[in-house]
Amino acid sequence: MKKGVQKVGRFLSGMVMPNIGAFIAWGLIAAFFISTGWTPNERLGSMVGPMLTYLLPLLIGYTGGKMVSGGIRGGVVGAIATMGVILGADITMFMGAMIAGPLGGWVIKKVDRALEGHIKEGFEMLVNNFSAGIVGALLAILCFLGIAPLVAGLNAILSAGVGWLVKHNLLPLTSILVEPGKVLFLNNAINHGIFTPLGAQQAAETGKSIFFMIESNPGPGLGLLLAYSLVGKGEAKNSAPGAIIIHFLGGIHEIYFPYVLMNPILIVAMIGGGFMGVLTLSILGGGLIAAASPGSIFAELIMTPHGAYFANIMGILVGAVATFLLSVVLLKAFGKEEASLETAKAEVKAMKRESKGEPTTGTVHGGPVQKIVFACDAGMGSSAMGATRLKKKLLNAGITNVAVLHASVNEIPDDADVIVVHHELRERAAEKNRHAKFVVITDFLNAPEYDRIVEDLRSGFSEEQ
Repeated sequence: MKKGVQKVGRFLSGMVMPNIGAFIAWGLIAAFFISTGWTPNERLGSMVGPMLTYLLPLLIGYTGGKMVSGGIRGGVVGAIATMGVILGADITMFMGAMIAGPLGGWVIKKVDRALEGHIKEGFEMLVNNFSAGIVGALLAILCFLGIAPLVAGLNAILSAGVGWLVKHNLLPLTSILVEPGKVLFLNNAINHGIFTPLGAQQAAETGKSIFFMIESNPGPGLGLLLAYSLVGKGEAKNSAPGAIIIHFLGGIHEIYFPYVLMNPILIVAMIGGGFMGVLTLSILGGGLIAAASPGSIFAELIMTPHGAYFANIMGILVGAVATFLLSVVLLKAFGKEEASLETAKAEVKAMKRESKGEPTTGTVHGGPVQKIVFACDAGMGSSAMGATRLKKKLLNAGITNVAVLHASVNEIPDDADVIVVHHELRERAAEKNRHAKFVVITDFLNAPEYDRIVEDLRSGFSEEQ
């Protein structure tokens, strides 16, 4: 079930994540130039509406079509279909783009397969161009007449539901689902697949949206790491202060996920902190003008509109304090020696390999390792941090002929020799590359596996850690 949810979630977020820069650009233009912005300018502010109505949905539709078809051709047809849903209703069509874009990519992919081997030599370009044009035109009409009205009706229902939650101050209850989902690496799916489109629509109407802060609020993670710094044990206690900088200032929330997974009872503290943070934002009228990505305190403040600084800072602070207090209590009652736990896990895995008669050293594909890829959900946060750490270790060890890259788990290159991935994403990574060696870790910040990789590169590479 978790794998299925992750698959749907990563598909939705996969359409939004590559276009976050466009969302931020739109948000910055709105923050400065709309009538209530920092430097109101009617002419420059006139860009905000068209960007929201056309640019952002078209980018989502193009990306969705490209994802499904595997090429630019599908992206183009997806964008054409998306134009149909944009013009077919008077609402912002993020949801419609997430339907029309992939639909366009899927249809043109099927058409191309049906035509394969049946096109006469010399007519390839003519047939390819006209097939894409014909399919795109038909899908645009279908989306204009059929899908757009359906999405508009569904949007009305969802808007009424969200309005009801806000009116009755029940929005904080979303933390019951959001916080556990985050530590299962559904954070990008939740934030960019669900809350970013909802937030953009609300921000267009009111100038800000609380949806941008439900998942990205760095307060609860800060509270958790502060609690580990104070009452944690072993390596977790020692590494928590460094993790605070990466999480709160750098905005890489994935850094605190292993700390929750070490003591799963702490999910209660995360839910409590998330609940209190959202409740505070709801009461004080907090919200952002656009998505804060990454979820750094700097990004949160930059995207905060006039009059919402106190509300947003209090939402972050209350979330941090609530999580900190709950985490301290839970760690004292249920905390365990994390360093010993990790050692025990490593010993069990080593004994398991030994019992199966598996070798402990070797080469990849019969040759030396040339490319190591760190993979995380988005390919920009924890994997980038892990890749940087390993690069430094390799440089210090005098190993300069191995490329160390980072990528989204959906875009792991085929020529990767070694893939370093969090254990929660191991199955998804295996679907993208089945011939590479896998190093499965639980903490991108202080993984003991990094040192083993360095040692293994001197004599070959070990089986999966």
